[in-house]
Amino acid sequence: MDPPQQLPGGGIGAVIGYAIGTAFPLFILIKLGKKLRYQYPEGKTLIEVVRLKYGKRLFKLILILSIFYMIIFLIAEVTAVAMLVNYLSGTPLWITSIIIISSSLTYTLYGGLRVSILTDSIQFLMLITLLLISFSFLVYFNSSIFNFNFINDKNPNLISFTYYTNFTAGITFFIAVTATNLFHQGNWQRVYAAKNEKVLEKSLVISFFIIIPIVFMMGFSGLVAISYNVDVVPDLAFFSLLLIEQKVVISLVTVFLAVSLTVSSIDTLINAISSLIVVDVKHVIAFKADSLFLSKIVLIFISLIVFVVASKGLSVLYLFLLADLFCCAAVLTVFYGFYKDKLEERRIFIAILAGLLSGILFFPAPDFTKSILVGVLIPIEYFPTYVSQSLLFISFIAATFLPILFWKNKFNTRI
Repeated sequence: MDPPQQLPGGGIGAVIGYAIGTAFPLFILIKLGKKLRYQYPEGKTLIEVVRLKYGKRLFKLILILSIFYMIIFLIAEVTAVAMLVNYLSGTPLWITSIIIISSSLTYTLYGGLRVSILTDSIQFLMLITLLLISFSFLVYFNSSIFNFNFINDKNPNLISFTYYTNFTAGITFFIAVTATNLFHQGNWQRVYAAKNEKVLEKSLVISFFIIIPIVFMMGFSGLVAISYNVDVVPDLAFFSLLLIEQKVVISLVTVFLAVSLTVSSIDTLINAISSLIVVDVKHVIAFKADSLFLSKIVLIFISLIVFVVASKGLSVLYLFLLADLFCCAAVLTVFYGFYKDKLEERRIFIAILAGLLSGILFFPAPDFTKSILVGVLIPIEYFPTYVSQSLLFISFIAATFLPILFWKNKFNTRI
């Protein structure tokens, strides 16, 4: 789980935006999930529903975007736990990466979605237990720093609601995380796997009330960590706070917590990619091999890519944000269309590409000081200061909302 305080200038606004953005889509999935289960009962993935609704051209684009962003997610998840283990023990990134990837891949490919759901239940209980231990440790044994007063004394901008960057960071994370969770194939697998609509609704509502406090506490912990040590590695902010006193027991809890978080996400992603290959790729490429066997071969190849990139130790947050951008470019157009009469596929295709291109042009470099458009194609001094300081915000706003311009007069209401 990437701490939102990593965003330059991101404080309490980023934490709140991230927490709400993570949980809010679950309520949308209740309504939209019921609708798609009823209208497209033969669907198994969101991509398949897109093909049934819009046609093959848009289907191919969304398929490519989905596979790409899920690969980035995999890289980010593996990188996160590898960096933590390296921080604790000095273990090279590649060793942790190969252990996490191979173990997750083995049991997921063997058991499929059913095993993933079973292990998710076990991992959930383990995760809740470890989080309670971690938060209790922070609250009771670090009470002198784990509070708003400490943050206010050390870095008041982080909890100021009048600080401009706090506001834009909150909106940025809300948009990014909401779009990604709505587009996440793992979520849609579970929508279709639910026994009935009552089970679907109950599970999503319970998840909503569990997610918000957990994500908020993780984010708040990061704010405390940065206030305590401005030189903390952003990707490890929460865990570095746990390890202030370097207690062996807490170190072990930290490792198990990180691995539980990571493996829980990785097996969902692996199953999601596998389902796309099994169900959807055959509509793009004709092949004679068994689709399940092909998916396993492709996943092994993808895992090799993930291993190589994760071993480089890139910024986890940056990888997540890049993946989020792809979802933002497509989310409004695709989901709005499910509530309207069939719209022109070519126009939707262009709308999504326009959103993606505009977002990429403003998407900041890893140091968040420039982008392709601002600072590379056009000198940065030609832009107002607030533009160069809000590149990520502008990038997500452009990617998400620019496609709306291409909807004009192309929908006939049918709700």
